[in-house]
Amino acid sequence: MTEPRISEQTAGEPIGRVTWINGPVVRARGSRRVNMMELVEVGEEHLVGEVIGLEGDGITIQVYEETAGMRPGAPVFGTGMPLSVELGPGLLGGIFDGVQRPLPAMEIRSGSFIGRGMHLTPLFRKDAWEFKPALKAGGKVAGGEILGGVAETPAFEHRVMVPPLLSGELTWVAPAGKYTVDQTVARVRTAEGEREIAMLQRWPVRLPRPYRKRLEQKEPLITGQRVLDSFFPLAKGGAAAIPGGFGAGKTVTQHSIAEWSDAQVVVYIGCGERGNEMTEVLQEFPKLTDPRSGRPLMERTVLIANTSNMPVAAREASIYTGITIAEYFRDMGHHVALMADSTSRWAEALREISGRLEEMPAEEGYPAYLAARLAEFYERAGYVETLGGNLGSVSIIGAVSPPGADFSEPVTQHTKRFISCFWALDKNLASARHFPSVNWLDSYSEYLEAVAPWWAKQVGQDWMALRSRAMEILNEEDRLSQIVKLVGPDALPDEQRLVLETARLLREGFLQQNALDAVDAFSPVEKQIRMLALILHFHERAERIVRRGAPITAVHDLPAVDALIRMKTAVPNERLAELDALEKTVDRQMDSLEAEYK
Repeated sequence: MTEPRISEQTAGEPIGRVTWINGPVVRARGSRRVNMMELVEVGEEHLVGEVIGLEGDGITIQVYEETAGMRPGAPVFGTGMPLSVELGPGLLGGIFDGVQRPLPAMEIRSGSFIGRGMHLTPLFRKDAWEFKPALKAGGKVAGGEILGGVAETPAFEHRVMVPPLLSGELTWVAPAGKYTVDQTVARVRTAEGEREIAMLQRWPVRLPRPYRKRLEQKEPLITGQRVLDSFFPLAKGGAAAIPGGFGAGKTVTQHSIAEWSDAQVVVYIGCGERGNEMTEVLQEFPKLTDPRSGRPLMERTVLIANTSNMPVAAREASIYTGITIAEYFRDMGHHVALMADSTSRWAEALREISGRLEEMPAEEGYPAYLAARLAEFYERAGYVETLGGNLGSVSIIGAVSPPGADFSEPVTQHTKRFISCFWALDKNLASARHFPSVNWLDSYSEYLEAVAPWWAKQVGQDWMALRSRAMEILNEEDRLSQIVKLVGPDALPDEQRLVLETARLLREGFLQQNALDAVDAFSPVEKQIRMLALILHFHERAERIVRRGAPITAVHDLPAVDALIRMKTAVPNERLAELDALEKTVDRQMDSLEAEYK
């Protein structure tokens, strides 16, 4: 349960009065002392809003709650602070709305529908956490340094940090013991006087959290999905987009990445998705088991749910709420994966608010600043050295829902400008039950050269050469398929028919992956590279035999072909030596066939 948030400004005099209402956009007149982007409370119910425009004593406010029933003359109360999130122990496992109100507590208060004007603290004030100090009083400290740790979950240590903009002499540190998030655990003497530090921090959502320096992205975010890791890798600290039409599998792909990736923290933002889809997320995530710790996956996950039937303005804020929480865990020295599902619904919120503000529309009615907003969001991804000297990253994976699967629409096109990894989902592949339905011809990754040394060190093979050869075969298959549609496969020479056969092995035996299969749901990189090498080894042996006159049907009918397709599920991840036995089987059958055509 969560206690009400008491706003000091609520009891004061109004700073203005509402003069105009248009959905979530409200205009008021009053004080000239209001700041741009200041958090305000509108009406007698104290609806949460944010100042988005100032002109003289005129104030334009974006309200994050339903404004039905509000009338001109309603009061506006200032808070003197920007829209901020609460950061501290208790975030993990939390489910929040777009402005970080805790949904479980709101349900207790108002039932299935969110009540208006509910002011709840995101972090519960009465929970006591076991704090263990890491520093002693007497030394100099700066923003981002680790003061101590809290075992937030059995498998995760929450690191309590000095606030980013604070530095000075550490005069006192609380002894080990239990403290609530708002109790003082340290004191720092600054030039302005002594400051108290609690485990609870606040940070404005639209202001990126600072870091010491941005580092080169050299290590891939391992997702366990072969088509992503081996063909189109995303570097830790990078940004990727998953565009696809309805039913192409965007949400399932993000769920698989959230469950299996080697990120230490997952922030999942359901931004404007249908209520039934978000309900599935809220029901499934608490039941998922973290494959690394055996504990519930929710113990390292933060969910932000802002469905399509919630106020549209809060949908716009949810993206910033999520990325700020992700940056907070990054500053502890963790690798964070942020899922935004979907940025198209966020862009639609921008379009609606822009229309109500009577701004000049650009492409397809989107505001002219759509590209700038997308750039600001994806720019907050990165692999960095934190202020405290740790290494951390935020990897952004944004789903895009282009109408009619049209990748030429503005959101997809602008997104491509600011990301370096593009996982294009194909509705035809999804209809053919090929998942993940990533189209290997339309997708790309600009991190190939950067992560190649990591692959060479990790697997001991030339991953880049294997990937390039596989892509050549798949591209050649695409070219030949146009001929096959006209004249049929029998008109092709056997060398080209072998290309089609190997491409089938790559598609069905490597790229296709069953998220519901206990073995195939996750594929470690060692298994991925050995599977790929084995299929290409088969192709090289078959090429030599076909050149000697063996018919392609003889190669196709080898028992090893079916074994290559089934190896993804037949060979458990912990028994990779069985792939060596499979390779010997392939060579033995190839030797027998080659002996017939000497």
